[in-house]
Amino acid sequence: MKRPSLLPVYFSCLGYGVQAGAAMPLVPLALEHRGLDTVTIGLVEAMWGIGMIATAHRIPAIAARLGAVPLVCGALAASAVLAVAFAYTTSLPLWFVLSFLMGMVGGVPWVVSEIWINLVVDEERRGRAVAIYVALMATGMAAGPLALQLVGVYGPRPFLACAALALLVALPLLASWNSAPAIQPTKEGGFARILLLVPALLLGALASGLGEQAAFAFLPIYGLRSGVPAETGVLWLSAFVIGNIALQWPIGWLADHVDRRFVLAGCALASAALAACLPLLDVKSHAILVLLVAWGGISFAIYSVGLALLGQRFKGDDIARANTALTSIYTLGGMIGPPIAGTALDLAGGPGFGLSLAACYAVAGAGALLALRRAG
Repeated sequence: MKRPSLLPVYFSCLGYGVQAGAAMPLVPLALEHRGLDTVTIGLVEAMWGIGMIATAHRIPAIAARLGAVPLVCGALAASAVLAVAFAYTTSLPLWFVLSFLMGMVGGVPWVVSEIWINLVVDEERRGRAVAIYVALMATGMAAGPLALQLVGVYGPRPFLACAALALLVALPLLASWNSAPAIQPTKEGGFARILLLVPALLLGALASGLGEQAAFAFLPIYGLRSGVPAETGVLWLSAFVIGNIALQWPIGWLADHVDRRFVLAGCALASAALAACLPLLDVKSHAILVLLVAWGGISFAIYSVGLALLGQRFKGDDIARANTALTSIYTLGGMIGPPIAGTALDLAGGPGFGLSLAACYAVAGAGALLALRRAG
């Protein structure tokens, strides 16, 4: 593994994590504070995914033309500008637009980072290299909600803090402006072929994105409706991503020594069990924090193991296209996850939230087991 070549991409994903971890709960909490229903909140959140999917197929070609680091730095700067715009408007239609634009630029560090990693790592360490990437992103996402404890969760200040964080974390990338590996331009499209070759892998990415975005959108609201303060609900998000930090390395090691399809299936089924147990726990007990740590770490690993599988399966020019397909499917899950979870929360209360996510994870786990059986 070429460690120096990975330093810029690791800084990039850390910056993305800080930005995302602080920003994700702000819009749902602000809209809930204004008295909007959870379905509307979920639709606003889904605009991020629509923006990402609408533009993801263009990112490799733009990165090939502009360079990976200039593109990522530009995207982080644009994210900061959009966060400032969120701070100074309360117009609901405009928030739909801003969420869409945030998805367009927010997907850039993500897509470029994953292509970068799969281009430079060797096969025997791919799982661990991906684990470091995901754990660093999770560190940023855990730090984001913690930062909100200092600036609050309502009003302009938290959005301005998100803007400042994005700019600060982008600074170390400037020293690596020309050191990124060259991303070869690829033909647009081809996603259907990727879907046909690795359907179980992409089903796992769909479930992982669905569960993660639903958790970030509605865990704080689930906490509010269960009788805990908003600040406690935001800290639940930190527990969710701290699990990712703690568990990514051992799961990545396992993925380098055991059939990665088996690891993928195990992570999906374990996530289903943990999400189903969420409504059974006292929201004021320490047990819920333990569950969130385990759920966050294992469910994030569905995606990271899938990313390692993707690098194992595709080579050459197909890597950029396959990585973009994986990210787009994950984002599609994130787009439909908040409306599904929000509707379940409205119709069935707390149990509906956990059980709706458990069902999605279970389908992904069954698909991975089926793919393993067919290959065996």
